[in-house]
Amino acid sequence: MKRASIDIGSNSILLLAADITTMEILLNESNVTGLGRDLDKNGEFIPDAMEESYAILEEYTKKCSAIGISPTEIIVTATEASRVAKNAGSFFEKVKDKLGLSITIISGEGEAFYSAQGILFDKNIEASEIVIMDIGGASTELIKVDAVQKKVLSSFSMPVGAVRLTNWRADSVMEKKFSDVLKNYDSDMADVKTKTLYCVAGTMTSVGNMFLGNKTFEENEVNGLQMSSQKVAELLEKNSSSSPEDFLENFPFLGKRSKTILSGLILANRLLSVLGVEKVIISTYGLRYGTLLSGQIEENYVWRKF
Repeated sequence: MKRASIDIGSNSILLLAADITTMEILLNESNVTGLGRDLDKNGEFIPDAMEESYAILEEYTKKCSAIGISPTEIIVTATEASRVAKNAGSFFEKVKDKLGLSITIISGEGEAFYSAQGILFDKNIEASEIVIMDIGGASTELIKVDAVQKKVLSSFSMPVGAVRLTNWRADSVMEKKFSDVLKNYDSDMADVKTKTLYCVAGTMTSVGNMFLGNKTFEENEVNGLQMSSQKVAELLEKNSSSSPEDFLENFPFLGKRSKTILSGLILANRLLSVLGVEKVIISTYGLRYGTLLSGQIEENYVWRKF
C-alpha cells in the first residue's frame, strides 16, 4: 500500500512517499522555496515565492503519479506561514484546481502532534519522556511527549523561525522582536526545560551536516547524530560573520537555505541556552512522517481546508 505526504513549510516543501506495509521509502525530497519570505512585511505570499512553490508542487505531483499515487490521495499540510498569509487561500485554491491537491492548513497543535508522531517512528528512543524542537521558517514548536504512550503532554508554537528571524535581522529589529517572543513564552519555555533535546526539520538537520563538515546532505549520517550544545555555539561563533555566499561555498548542500541558516543557528543557540540543553539529538523524521503514518488529518487539528 503506497502513501505520500507533502509538508508545505514557510521555507521548504517536503515530499515523502512510502509503501506503508514495509515502510520502504519510495520518494524523499526537500526543496527550499521560501514561501514565507517577507511575510511579516507584506502580510502575504510574494509572487516569486508562489511561483517557485507551485513549480515544486507540480513536480512532486508528477513524481507521485509516476509511482501510482494520485494527487487526490496525497496528504498535504501547510503550517504557520499559511495561517498568516492573506492570500494563502487563493494560492491553495489554484493549486487544488490545477494540480488536484487538497491542502489542509493545520494548527500549531497539529504541527506538534504530527511532528511527535513522526519522530516516535524512530525505534531507538529509549527515554520514557522527551522534548522535541521543530525550527521552521516562520515558527518554532516545542513539544513534550510521553514516548511510551506516544502522547503529547504539552506543546506550544512560537512565532519565530529561520526565515522570520532573517527578515528581522535585515530590518534591524531582531533583538526587540526576539526578546518579546521569549518574554511572551517564558512560562511555556520553563515547562519544557531539558538536558536532552530532540531536533527535527531543515534547520537542525542542516546544522548537523555542517557539524560533520559534509558538502552534500547525508540523511543517514545525520539521523540520530548527537552533539553538545557547546558545539552548536562554536558553529555559530565560527560562522557568525559568514555571508550566504560563504555558507554556500563551504556547505553546497544548503542551496537556498544558505540565506537563512545563520539566523537558524542564532535561533537554535539562543533556545538551547534558555532551555538548559546539554545534548542535542538530530532526527530526520518529523511532520511529513507523522502525517504519512497517520493517513489522515484529524479534524481537531484542521485550521482550514482547501
